Amino acid sequence: MCLAAVYGKKQEEDETLLLKNVSKILIDGDEITLYDIIGKEMKVRGALTEVDLAGSVVKIRCTD
Repeated sequence: MCLAAVYGKKQEEDETLLLKNVSKILIDGDEITLYDIIGKEMKVRGALTEVDLAGSVVKIRCTD
């Protein structure tokens, strides 16, 4: 199983960890829904900026 840590960054702020052990990511326009392995759901608005499958890292530029 491939799990990822998802980090978010707003324009002037530092990157922060949004959710660990993410197993599923759904994208609908600018709404990104993250799900971890125990079913926790998190919704953020923004755009994917990086997906590193080998490093298990996803980065999002957040708009809210």
